[in-house]
Amino acid sequence: MTLTRPTPGGPDPQGPVPRAGAGRAVAVLMLVALAALIPLLGPSAALHGTGEAEAPGTGGIALLRTVLFAALCIPVGELFVNRLARSLPGGQGHPAPRSWAPFAAAAGFAAALGLASVVATGNLVPDHVADIDAGGLYASRDGKLALLEVNAFLVAGLCAMSRRPVTQVWPLAAVVVAEALRAHPTTEHGPLTGSALTLVHLTCAALWAGGLLHALRTLRLWPRTAGAALLGLYARVALVLLAAITATGVCSSLRRMPPETILEQLTGTAYGRALLAKVLLVAVVATLAVWARRRLRRAADPLTACAPARAEVAVLGLAVAASGLLTALPVPIRW
Repeated sequence: MTLTRPTPGGPDPQGPVPRAGAGRAVAVLMLVALAALIPLLGPSAALHGTGEAEAPGTGGIALLRTVLFAALCIPVGELFVNRLARSLPGGQGHPAPRSWAPFAAAAGFAAALGLASVVATGNLVPDHVADIDAGGLYASRDGKLALLEVNAFLVAGLCAMSRRPVTQVWPLAAVVVAEALRAHPTTEHGPLTGSALTLVHLTCAALWAGGLLHALRTLRLWPRTAGAALLGLYARVALVLLAAITATGVCSSLRRMPPETILEQLTGTAYGRALLAKVLLVAVVATLAVWARRRLRRAADPLTACAPARAEVAVLGLAVAASGLLTALPVPIRW
């Protein structure tokens, strides 16, 4: 049997992707801090000059929703990429990175509990524990949905630590359904249509963001050839996810901001400004995704696509923070 030597100074096609250094860890911490500042400082910036009043605790609520969305993306992405890995020849024989799902479930549980306490005080930030009417959560639609999310994250964490972590797909699906229903109250025109759009949008976004994060973590443990195959498979599915996210996002925006007013509201309302910022971030993400796909298909070393893919994950994190901010701002409904 003839052995092929790797090119001197070049990457070993059978070796794993090099691990990140301390500099990248610092960059990740800075990114997390920046993502936290978006929901905390974003409300006052978005509301400035619009004439709209800022509700008490908007920044804190936006931060909790950002944590909740991130906690949803991580386990969904892990389940998604692990399923893709099993579909590859020999994919089950490669090591998998340590699951972050239990930690994500704990963060999601804490965020959902915080949001439930806000609902329990009449959508106001409680000053004292005595202000929280936990029993009142069962009396309202929003309260029941908040409790559903708290319990779903708790069950998801238990499933993640069990012998069958794939079962966490059911409580995670419950969180997505609860968020879709919460975003469209019964007083809204066509609430079921809005909930269906949000359901697809949120599911695809979680698969995209969480899936790319877990794929990059997996590549650090896999041989380069197998890692390139996994990243290529993810890229093909991500193209469909991007199309679904774009279509549902446009439809949802047109439902809340009719075409004749959308240009004015994008700059004149807090919701419109936050939406515009999110659209710009998604456009950057799409550009990075196209760049990574071109490298994956045409470069001599397909895994040079990891560089734009890592940048894509970073911008996706900011887009998740922008989504958290968007859900906390007043919606300019004009029928």
